[in-house]
Amino acid sequence: MKTLRHKQIQFWVYISILFLFPVLFLLYKSFTLPMRYETHLHAHFTMQGWVTLFSENQLIQATFVSLGIGAIVVILNLIVGLTAGYALAFYDFKGKSLLEALILFPIIIPLLAITIGVHIAMIRLGIADTWVGVVLIHLVPTIPYAVKILRNGYTSLGTAILEQAYVLGPDPWQRFLSIDLPLLKPAIRSTIFLTFVISLSQYVITAIIGGGNVVTLALVFFPFLNSANSTVLAAFSIWFALLPFLFYILIELLFLLLPYQKPWRTRS
Repeated sequence: MKTLRHKQIQFWVYISILFLFPVLFLLYKSFTLPMRYETHLHAHFTMQGWVTLFSENQLIQATFVSLGIGAIVVILNLIVGLTAGYALAFYDFKGKSLLEALILFPIIIPLLAITIGVHIAMIRLGIADTWVGVVLIHLVPTIPYAVKILRNGYTSLGTAILEQAYVLGPDPWQRFLSIDLPLLKPAIRSTIFLTFVISLSQYVITAIIGGGNVVTLALVFFPFLNSANSTVLAAFSIWFALLPFLFYILIELLFLLLPYQKPWRTRS
């Protein structure tokens, strides 16, 4: 019991140091003026950072655009990741190792080089400077992670339980909702959160492919990095960090609506 309690204390100490303290400090900075050591060391309360934040004309629109693009990127990643992860986990075929290496190539090759090459193709296809092109280019740095995470999820799941479900005879969609999805929830959660954060933080590739017509939160936030006002930067950082958190809460609420979460399924 002492060992367990000691580990719990260690866990909360680490969480406080690595997560809670930086967030609380950032929140504190967003409501105080920058301290000038040559003049004073006292904190002065101010709403300047948040007033500057909400005075940005494109803030709300860019927030919804980022949420929409991020949601579409997450859905496409889940579709590709679940199908490709299943195939890579359970099927043996010629060139499988080569295919796995090719899937990881966008992580190894500089993303800017890929974007410039893809941009030319998108101009010819007429999808440059559109949200469709931005969604497609956001798939390049996210798909490798989705495939890798969900492949490992299927590998740890094993074939026995899936074969048993197949023998019982439900249709593939029902089998996926009742068997695959509940057991793969940790991997799916990781995929959703990681791909959304990666998509949300893309500045250069969004600026190139979007051509300035698709304004995401990263494009609004990036110019403020040149500001010396830490209060404004802290307010923007908190707003930027809230999006993945709120998106994660939304996903958890959607998980509660799944069929196997209903009380009648639990009682039966």
